[in-house]
Amino acid sequence: MSRLVYSRKPGKFAIARLAGAVKPGAGAHVGPLALQSDEPLALPTPEWVRLRPRLAGICGSDLALVDGTASAYFDPLVSYPFTPGHEVVADVVDADGSPGRRVVVVPVLSCVTRGISPECPACAAGQINLCERVAYGHLAAGLQTGFCADTGGGWSHEMVAHPSQLVDVPDDFSDEAAVLIEPTACAVHAAKRFTGAQTVIIGAGTLGLLTLAAITATPRRKKNSGPIIVTARYPEQRRLAKELAADVVCTTDEMPRLVRSRTGSLVVGDQLTSGAPTVIDCVGSSDSISQALRVVAPGGCVHMVGMPGNVSVELTSLWHRETSISGCYAYTHADFATAIEVIRRHDLGRLVSATYPLADYTEAIAIAAAAGRRGAVKIAFDMRGKH
Repeated sequence: MSRLVYSRKPGKFAIARLAGAVKPGAGAHVGPLALQSDEPLALPTPEWVRLRPRLAGICGSDLALVDGTASAYFDPLVSYPFTPGHEVVADVVDADGSPGRRVVVVPVLSCVTRGISPECPACAAGQINLCERVAYGHLAAGLQTGFCADTGGGWSHEMVAHPSQLVDVPDDFSDEAAVLIEPTACAVHAAKRFTGAQTVIIGAGTLGLLTLAAITATPRRKKNSGPIIVTARYPEQRRLAKELAADVVCTTDEMPRLVRSRTGSLVVGDQLTSGAPTVIDCVGSSDSISQALRVVAPGGCVHMVGMPGNVSVELTSLWHRETSISGCYAYTHADFATAIEVIRRHDLGRLVSATYPLADYTEAIAIAAAAGRRGAVKIAFDMRGKH
């Protein structure tokens, strides 16, 4: 039995950054991530339960950690050493040690999870993603499971969770479909920003495709809705975006021209005079944010989905055009129920392209870092013992 552990090692973090800059995912070889023997975690309170992960996804925020590009902003919001992995489908371990119900984890470590009463205003309103207490209570700091020393994470053979974090997996779902429930819940949360007006989605990686799927599954997507334009770099991404009902799929370079022609915009420098009312950025780089600001309409909004790294962006257009940038982080419990229906409607389990045992973590991370180029979407660790 084993687990992957991320330790606070500034020297290895710096080396990982250099390696990752040369080849994405290479930080796994030289950075502060290591395979160790599993050690049972103490239950924070008697009501907590032990989980035995089946599959655990590798997401963009995990890759940023591995390659040393994660923002220093998050350092006070995590505790070391931690086991990554927040996209988790697992079995609850019964009292006799046998596997019980199959669940996915709602990773947010909110007030209820932390034993804090009264709850902060956000948690009291059901907005656990905006919890104000992620460094307090009877748990070590950690904005989510997978970033907290006390909870463990999905990149292991055992972790712990609070009952409020558990969502039962439908019997008709494969483990591959189930491991997509958490990232789809994130996409569902983002899709709530969809108004029916013309929308641009930048990026057709896992999160971009899931956000598109969540939008096209919503009742607000009517025949008279504005077109949805999706940028995709690779052939498989373009094929999947079309299958998931994007109206237009194009390259990043083609997108400004298409938005201009559909909105009747003129061009001043590289800035459109009009543009799309809504832009959803699922990349989170300096280049993607800059492009989003160039094509968003005056008074429109750029929604940042996922976890961007350190960026440098010219923001003068926010003032001049009265546009805005809006963060879109995580989800509420209700988003998980919707995510299940989105996955079922679009048969999204097919987006899990490959799974790897923990022992092959360097290869798995390298594949995940180059997923689009390799024609893959979601890569996951597999703890089911079939490898």
